[in-house]
Formats: sequence, C-alpha cells, structure tokens
Amino acid sequence: MAPRGGLDAAGAVGNYRIVPATETPGGRDGRAGGADGQDDQRDATAITVLAVLLTIGTGATDVASFTRLGDVFTSVMTGNLVLLGLAIGELSGALATHAVIAFAGYMTGVAIGARLVPAGETPGAPWHRAMPVALLVEFVLLAGFTVGWELTGAAPGGAAQLVLLAVLAAAMGTQSAAARGFGARVSTTYLTGTLTGVVAAWVTPGRRERLQSREMLLLLALAAGAAAGGAVIVNAPAGLPAIPLTALVLVIGAALLWNRRPG
Repeated sequence: MAPRGGLDAAGAVGNYRIVPATETPGGRDGRAGGADGQDDQRDATAITVLAVLLTIGTGATDVASFTRLGDVFTSVMTGNLVLLGLAIGELSGALATHAVIAFAGYMTGVAIGARLVPAGETPGAPWHRAMPVALLVEFVLLAGFTVGWELTGAAPGGAAQLVLLAVLAAAMGTQSAAARGFGARVSTTYLTGTLTGVVAAWVTPGRRERLQSREMLLLLALAAGAAAGGAVIVNAPAGLPAIPLTALVLVIGAALLWNRRPG
C-alpha cells in the first residue's frame, strides 16, 4: 500500500485520483464547453426543431384521416390494429377495410423510407444525409393527397376515400422511416413510447433531472397539430393539408441548408 501522499497502482496521489487529459470535463482536450460541446448542442437543437415541425404535421393528418377517411389513423398503427379487432368483433366490413388499407399504406411508406434512410447515427452529422430525400418522397405523396382532397371537396367517399387514405398513410410511413435517420432516437409519429418515458422519468427517483425537454415538446407538438387540424376541419376543411405540407417544406428546406453548411 502506497504511503499517504504517494502514488499507488491505481494512479492516485493520497486521496486523489490522477485524471488523464482525455477525461477532463468539457471534452477530451480539457476545454470545458469547447467547440465539440457547442456543436453537439447545436445539432440537438436542430433535431428538436425539425422533429417538432414534423410532429405538428402528424397531428393534423391524423385529424384528417379520423374525421374524413373512415375513422382510422394514418400514423398510429397499433390503434388501427385495435380498430381492426373491433371491426371483426362487430362484423363491420367498412371499418375493417379502412383499417387494412391504412395499415397497408403505412407499411408501404415505411418500406420506401427505410430503403432511402438506413437506421442509426451518422458520424459528425445530426441526421443521415439522405433523410431530406425521403422527406421529398413524403412531400410528393402529400401533394397527391392534397389534390385528391381538394377535388373531393374535403369530403371524399367510396373508392376516392380509400385511395386518399392509402396515400396519406404511405406519407406517414415514409416520415416514420425517415425519422430513423436522426442522430438521436426520435419519433415523429408513434409517441406512446415517448409518453411512457416521460412519465417514467418523472416518477423514478434520480431520473427527473435527466428528463429531456425534447420529449415534452414532441407530445405538445402532436396535440398542437391535432388542435390546429381540428380548428381547420371545422371552419375551412379544404385548407387542412396546408398544415403538414407547410411543416414538411420547412423541414426539407432547413435540412438541405444544414447539409450544405461548411464543416
């Protein structure tokens, strides 16, 4: 055992451990709050802003689908599975058809988005560089939905309703897959897990201080998008597609500009 004040095998002097430069607070070079920390904070802020915008669009699209496209969702597939089970129990062919169409459209969109944007982090970037490309595909789908929505007077029925439901669900599936390209675990569509994490953090001792504001913002964004969609669907239903389209255009533009910024 090393004498007091001497150097022991663990690299300690007396009661103090020698900390290598690579372990100093604020980064490996020892600069607290250095350039790396600032870049990380900037990236985190960019991810949050873009994810919030996409989530606002999600809330509005689910309002459109639930109120005008057959009482089903275009982003919450677990909810649609419940509705499918209800349809089977009630022998409701109409509800079953809508639930299946929404599910199939969503899966198609996920397949498209996943081919374009692989999951996982991109070193040195807040999101995968192909993410804007997948969002452009979503934009095309939303634009097609908007055309059909306007042609049907925002009240589609019959075959037109099923087609628009499939297209809108495919757009949400594409967005869900594209969001996997964020350099963080972020969902802009299915948020039950996000809500679970927020509540768990609040009730678990020692975890409250680690609760991120991003999760709360995403939940609020979903509610805000739904509220905006509800107000529009009541007063000016033809304008509802403008909510997700506007959010998506802002996100695509911001992501493309960010990708082109100098390193």
